[in-house]
Amino acid sequence: ESDDDSYEVLDLTEYARRHHWWNRVFGRNSGPIAEKYSVATQIVMGGVTGWCAGFLFQKVGKLAATAVGGGFLLLQIASHSGYVQVDWKRVEKDVNKAKKQLKKRANKAAPEINTLIEESTEFIKQNIVVSSGFVGGFLLGLAS
Repeated sequence: ESDDDSYEVLDLTEYARRHHWWNRVFGRNSGPIAEKYSVATQIVMGGVTGWCAGFLFQKVGKLAATAVGGGFLLLQIASHSGYVQVDWKRVEKDVNKAKKQLKKRANKAAPEINTLIEESTEFIKQNIVVSSGFVGGFLLGLAS
């Protein structure tokens, strides 16, 4: 049997009994957040983190759009001024090649994506209050 196929099972309940710091850090129950904090605390935690994420998403999105748009504008000005000549047939060929590669990779990545979606759905179901607070805060962050 190779080293890649062997693994060790770690029993966290036994580990927590032997290491008292585990209980101080994670408390008696290290399950879903809903079992540890009040509903108001969960909504505030989700709302604050959601607002921060939404605000950052908005700022980074504006910066990216400005950079892409500005670069395209500069390229067009340079092209019309005669500084740059674009080989559009080569661009089209490269774009089609990139599309084919993306399709291949997307088909290979489908099982991992499905697993990630299932895990995310399960997390949201277990922590519905925090998740709803996060969504609300995210939307507020986008709007501010």
